[in-house]
Amino acid sequence: MAVISALLVAALVAVIAAGLLARQARLVRLAEGEGERQAAQWVARSATAFGLQRLRQAWQQDPATRLDQGWARGWQLPVTDSAAFDGRLLDEQGLFNLASLVHEGQLDPLEQAAFQRLGASLGVAPATLAALEQRLLAAYGEARLPRPRSLEDLAGAPGVEPRALARLAPFVTVLPLPGWVNGNTAPAEVIAARVPGLGLERARALVAERDRGQGFINSGDLLNRLRLPQLDTEQVRLGITSEWFRLQGQVRVGSRQWPLEALLFRPEDGAARVVWSRVGA
Repeated sequence: MAVISALLVAALVAVIAAGLLARQARLVRLAEGEGERQAAQWVARSATAFGLQRLRQAWQQDPATRLDQGWARGWQLPVTDSAAFDGRLLDEQGLFNLASLVHEGQLDPLEQAAFQRLGASLGVAPATLAALEQRLLAAYGEARLPRPRSLEDLAGAPGVEPRALARLAPFVTVLPLPGWVNGNTAPAEVIAARVPGLGLERARALVAERDRGQGFINSGDLLNRLRLPQLDTEQVRLGITSEWFRLQGQVRVGSRQWPLEALLFRPEDGAARVVWSRVGA
């Protein structure tokens, strides 16, 4: 009987010990995971600081914003032997800013017309565009709903299908403030939407000329090259500079990766800063 009791005690001790070892292993894995996440945050801060520096340097060399400048090239940033960032900066002001649709609590007719031209060129139904306008009006005009930070925040809005958002995604953005579109970086679809009477084919020819090294040197140059003498220039909200940029890429620590996204603001004095950033899904 004593032998059996001893065996039972030994078995119980073994079970307890195994449980303690398993718990310790889980704690070690959690600690390692937390350490990797902290390292990822550190890499993200380094990448964001590097992106800000690139924007400042580009502004010092030329206040105009073009796609042939250094900021527009992707980069790899090795932070340590086992941690790095791979990504690039995107010019958000080359896109149609949905926040511009609302002005002083009301839908802006000029912006609505441009948005409808853009939607028509992309095959997005007018009813879907109207539903998006109402969602934005509820956020910016009536403050009944939270303001979106990205197009993804508009997913699930009544009357808005995912396919429509997917079509709009390469051409629209949501910025904290309304503003002009940069003609030096905008795709043809956005330029055609912003200029009444221009048309998509002429906009494509203009963009092809621009991208062959003939960027717009000032707003007057841009307007002249539209070749629309009867155009009311007050309706053309196009410029040649940008203030809003998005940093996108992947943070790598060891064998793990996290997506990094940040919105950067570079005002007219060139002093770039971070508006928001997020690491991970």
